[in-house]
Amino acid sequence: MSGRFNAVAELTIPLKATLRDAVTAIDRNLKGIVFVVDEKRRLLDSLTDGDIRRALLAGATFEDSVEGLRFRPERQKRPRPITAGLETSRADILALMRRHKVAQIPVVDESGTLMGLYTLSDLTPDVEDSIEAVVMAGGFGQRLRPLTEDTPKPMLPVGDRPLLEHIVRRLRTCGIKDVHVTTHYRPDVIRRHFGDGAEFGVNMNYVNEDEPLGTAGALRLLERPQRTMLVMNGDILTSVDFRRMKAYHDEQEALLSVAVRAFEVNVPYGVIEEQDGRITGLREKPTYRHFVSAGIYMLDPRVFDYLGEDGRVDMTDLIHRLIGEGQTVASFPLTEYWLDIGHHKDYIQAQEDVLEGLV
Repeated sequence: MSGRFNAVAELTIPLKATLRDAVTAIDRNLKGIVFVVDEKRRLLDSLTDGDIRRALLAGATFEDSVEGLRFRPERQKRPRPITAGLETSRADILALMRRHKVAQIPVVDESGTLMGLYTLSDLTPDVEDSIEAVVMAGGFGQRLRPLTEDTPKPMLPVGDRPLLEHIVRRLRTCGIKDVHVTTHYRPDVIRRHFGDGAEFGVNMNYVNEDEPLGTAGALRLLERPQRTMLVMNGDILTSVDFRRMKAYHDEQEALLSVAVRAFEVNVPYGVIEEQDGRITGLREKPTYRHFVSAGIYMLDPRVFDYLGEDGRVDMTDLIHRLIGEGQTVASFPLTEYWLDIGHHKDYIQAQEDVLEGLV
């Protein structure tokens, strides 16, 4: 094999590991994948970050075993690992990645023992960043008054810096350099702090809404992008790796992907199940689990064809339009830290979480 590839340390887990173990390994190795091996390190299977998130959407839990996950229906839809041999050239590995639409290729010897890993970023380190970002920062922050009397909500201090600076730094950490900020209330405060963005390692572009156009309608003020676009609300504190969301978005071949969070509703009563006036069952104090929007979206440029020409359009409206047209809208379940700072209690929580180093 020509050239370096990633060694196997921190890339493997045993068959008896849990999904939590798999997530921990992926978080540690930063490659978006983990390999299931036997006691002789022979490759049995692989789990990408996307495989785990799809399993969680389908009802799996972090305590489920990796062994059980291999046979779940949603996992069966994904191909087994595409592998390369020790003598496979970098050019051939890159061709394999493109042919099979994968971003990682494990390297095995003749006995099937895992020897290393090539990733797309290893082979194409100079490829231009494939994501640009839009941060919606135009809200009035009514629920946080009097804190927002003179300060836009995204500029409220969280720890030692404004909330929006936390967002910008997270974007830069994920390799995103081009950042658009939509503004409406007190745009001068935001511009004065960030300027052109050079001090923060990004290129900042500001778009002011004369009147609120909604979380999707404001995108009409931007030029149609040539790259995938990340759109997020400006009141979110999170540690999500947006590169993983982009990989998932591509795997799902979606026009729009919506980051979602699990939300549980505990009913403190016995819930009656009935049909035609007759009780057919009773569930005592059940817990219902739903997924809710987390205010983070990944858009294919073709989404701009569905924004319309005028009027307010929120992301919920856009999602309904895309679904109505038969387009793929994917859900990306978050496993990372996430907090929507909408109320005073959330703002207090954000201060505590930053002090504890959770984000």
